[in-house]
Amino acid sequence: MTDTCNQGHHDHAADALDRSLSRGFFVAIALTAVTLVAEVIGGFWTNSLALLSDAAHVFMDLFALLLSLAAIRLARFPATDRRTYGWHRAEILASLVNAGTLLLIAFGIFTEAWKRLLHPEAVKSKEMFIIAIIGLVMNLIAAARLHRHSHDDLNVRSAFLHVVGDAIASVGVIVGGLVMLYTRWYVLDAVISIAIVLIIGFGALRLLREAGHILLEGVPPHLDINQVLARMLMVRGVNDIHHLHVWSICSHITALSAHIDVDAEHRHRQGEIVGELEHLLEHDFHITHTTLQADCASCLTGPVLQQLRHRPRHNHDHGHSH
Repeated sequence: MTDTCNQGHHDHAADALDRSLSRGFFVAIALTAVTLVAEVIGGFWTNSLALLSDAAHVFMDLFALLLSLAAIRLARFPATDRRTYGWHRAEILASLVNAGTLLLIAFGIFTEAWKRLLHPEAVKSKEMFIIAIIGLVMNLIAAARLHRHSHDDLNVRSAFLHVVGDAIASVGVIVGGLVMLYTRWYVLDAVISIAIVLIIGFGALRLLREAGHILLEGVPPHLDINQVLARMLMVRGVNDIHHLHVWSICSHITALSAHIDVDAEHRHRQGEIVGELEHLLEHDFHITHTTLQADCASCLTGPVLQQLRHRPRHNHDHGHSH
């Protein structure tokens, strides 16, 4: 009964988190859409590439936010006999798409900025300054709504980085507008655009690295596998551990599997040892999805890390009849 209550409590907490995330995304999407319209109209009106570059970044922000919201909704779909992990990996795919599209838009901005650097064009600096301030305010409000969850969820962090990067870009546009207003040094418009490209590119590469690490089943960056192993070996009755795997299903769900060699004199409390290990892993390392195989007599001398190898498939169809 206690387990059922605990499960219900965890489900309720997860639903509350999803609702909170969704509300934050809805607000951010609305604010970002307003910013996009203002900066596109303002960019053409003022002939500012920096403003149009920022608008392009805002468009990608909007795309990222919509993808992220979709990923949160997909993650709520239950596991099935075809997708035993459900749709949690949709979050990582969304982050990967966000990063890829950011790199594409950065390349487009850089190409146009380089042309402007060689042949500067006049810009309506005062109007550009005012529109950039509106964009900055919108970005800061959107970022504030996403920040509280940005440390726990790669999907939210990717969206948060989009918005923060755009806020920084808006500050650059504001400063550039002021300088051009008093100096008429219009080449600065192109310089700001190139700076925006660097901001976009850095964030995109970082996201690609993080999402790629998860898709390659890498050990989560916040975990030291040797420390996890040492703590598991400290549990009374555990003689050795081998075939240890630790990976992320998504940014907030970590999984572990291992073979546990239990001391002969503790074989009668095998289930208790496995339960103690599961509690340890969840409490100390936030590893919530564990698969532990105890008393594996056939591989007692196996290595801690198992090397996977491709093997030929047998030409037997077990699942279908013709």
